[in-house]
Amino acid sequence: MLLKLSLLEDIKAGKVDVIFRRWNRPTVKSGGTLKTKLGPLSILSVTDMSADDVTDADAKRAGFKDVADFRKWLDTMKEGSIFQRIQVAFEGE
Repeated sequence: MLLKLSLLEDIKAGKVDVIFRRWNRPTVKSGGTLKTKLGPLSILSVTDMSADDVTDADAKRAGFKDVADFRKWLDTMKEGSIFQRIQVAFEGE
């Protein structure tokens, strides 16, 4: 899973703790870790869901202004049959 540097910085700062992904084959699992440019991330949970179920609260936890902002971003992402909500935490340097 590739994450933009600005998103990684927001996760590290504690501003973001949820990531949404749409894909054909998941690349992370609950309890795993992800190596990033800023350090490792813990994958706390991975939940299958529908993009239609994303709430304003979820969108804000993911760094979006609201659901409309989230949907605008989602329209730019590649298609996939699986949509997941991934809860993450920065582990440290």
